[in-house]
Amino acid sequence: MAKEKGTKLIANNKKAYHDYFIEDTYEAGIALAGTEVKSLRMGKCSIKESFIRVEDEEVFVYQMHISPYEKGNIFNKDPLRVRKLLLHKSEIRKLIGHQKMKGYTLIPLKVYFKDSLVKVEIGLARGKKLYDKRDDIAKKDVKREAERDFKVRNLG
Repeated sequence: MAKEKGTKLIANNKKAYHDYFIEDTYEAGIALAGTEVKSLRMGKCSIKESFIRVEDEEVFVYQMHISPYEKGNIFNKDPLRVRKLLLHKSEIRKLIGHQKMKGYTLIPLKVYFKDSLVKVEIGLARGKKLYDKRDDIAKKDVKREAERDFKVRNLG
């Protein structure tokens, strides 16, 4: 069986872009069991409530829900178990330094297949205030209206 090439998106955390300013992104591998990979191939993953912590120079993702594989029976793992992320030591040290600054947190933005490997895109995020969220919504509305007007003018 030939390996797949390219990237295939499994899960996307759209809410993260609404709730946080994403300062920097990192790509990390993830340590998984065989049945978890099969479940991911079927697209059964949720990262909406998940977050990332650095403990003893190791990076872990919490609350990442990977549904149990239907044909996995006894080999299935707990859907919400803590999973280790695979990063270089230098990247982990950078993350530790950034996370010590006030107001920064680490969140998963995407889970995807890159060739045949499962990858997680990590975002170094700073929380938005309510007025920041309102500004973003207002900008989106103005942009949508402008596109709608442009479309109507070109059709008529």
